[in-house]
Amino acid sequence: MRQWLLCLIVCAVCCALFSPAAFAATGSLNLTLAPVGIISLVLFSLAYLLVMAEEKIHLRKSKPVLVAAGIIWALIAWRYMQDGITGVTAEAFRHTLLEFAELMLFLLVAMTYISALEERRLFDALRAWMIRKGFSYRTLFWISGVLAFFISSFANNMTTAMLMCAVVMKVAEGDKRFINLMCVNIVVAANAGGAFIPFGDITTLMVWQAGIVTFNEFFTLFIPAVMNYLVPAIIMSLFVERRYPAALQEDVELKRGALRILMLFLATIALAVLYHSWLDLPPVLGMMTGLGLLQFFGFFLRKTLPGSLARKRAMAEREGDIERVRSLGQIVPFDVFNRIARAEWDTLLFFYGVVMCVGGLGYIGYLEMLSTGLYGSGNPTIANVVLGLMSSVVDNIPVMFAVLTMQPDMSHGQWLLITLTAGVGGSLLSIGSAAGVALMGQARGYYTFTGHLKWAPVILLGYAASVLTHLYLNADLFQIFGSPAAH
Repeated sequence: MRQWLLCLIVCAVCCALFSPAAFAATGSLNLTLAPVGIISLVLFSLAYLLVMAEEKIHLRKSKPVLVAAGIIWALIAWRYMQDGITGVTAEAFRHTLLEFAELMLFLLVAMTYISALEERRLFDALRAWMIRKGFSYRTLFWISGVLAFFISSFANNMTTAMLMCAVVMKVAEGDKRFINLMCVNIVVAANAGGAFIPFGDITTLMVWQAGIVTFNEFFTLFIPAVMNYLVPAIIMSLFVERRYPAALQEDVELKRGALRILMLFLATIALAVLYHSWLDLPPVLGMMTGLGLLQFFGFFLRKTLPGSLARKRAMAEREGDIERVRSLGQIVPFDVFNRIARAEWDTLLFFYGVVMCVGGLGYIGYLEMLSTGLYGSGNPTIANVVLGLMSSVVDNIPVMFAVLTMQPDMSHGQWLLITLTAGVGGSLLSIGSAAGVALMGQARGYYTFTGHLKWAPVILLGYAASVLTHLYLNADLFQIFGSPAAH
């Protein structure tokens, strides 16, 4: 099913690319209809077929795009050398690589903090609290959705979705219908929550770092994002049974420094915003500074660990808590570099491969053709809505990177619209976002592609509601045309 959907999208893109009205080239050589260009386009399509088949063939999604990126740029360089043109391809590649490097380091720091908070058991404590409360299914439906919406605004949507899914799987063990419905709700909430703040999704981060939208302007998408979540959630909640799960007891003790690491994470985000907004420096500089602060705190935790363990062991021995004494002997020091190693490297490498592939296709000239085909009609709203729908099949990263590379002449409101649609469009299918793909693995047999698909019409209503809300509430942002970067 997914492969056929992807093929339809690829065919639609190819039709736009090869339409006579869209014919244009951006490089010094016109390679769009040359064998090198066609082979590169086919390679990228085949790589994405393998990405979409990850769940079935168990091939990490980073592998095919890494290989495709290397071959595409090698073909471009070889073709330029045939015409005696040297150096320009390397310069174009370095330019694309620099754009990726800033985003990659930013994401790496964010992932390191999330991994550290997970290791310090902050998310486990949140899950245990929800389980102990004994909420009804309907209350749990709303609490998990609202938490997913807000947590994903600073943590990535995949981590947020997996945290909420762990709660659902434990509370409603064996109830396939409820777990599937809850997972759909969580995916929609996590994707919507990441759309109104730069840290919530890779696509919003790309737009922010490109200087298209300022930090404060993202919050104009808050109400549209809320509508994107609320409309399907209200309808789906009507199908949640009014009953209570079995009472469960789970006690989780936070590891030392958990709350202080959370405070450091918030301070790091503040640094990134201040560096970018006040000093006009790349946000990644603030994030890397925050990583240094985390390393200093990790050094403090290691140095003070023996004294802390001695005090806790003495207290446990006085209370006769043998199990507590044994558990204290198994504690290992906090290691920042171990947290870095546990970052989602497959996602980061996939991100690199996609950016390099799309950058290569853009250098060939395909993105200029696509821009003319989609945005040449003078109605960018339709193009942005269509691209958002496309992100439910093709990952939103290449969609957004393609738009940023095209740099179509749009109003501020339109740039916010494509940010919104690319962020929430992936909720339509379980394969449309990292959150959905992760939950299909975590809740295997409970949350499935077809189980999500049957709620697609309801999710589409939320998608339409968010677009219409943005068009209505932020109508003044659509009046002045021209790229913000041009003003």
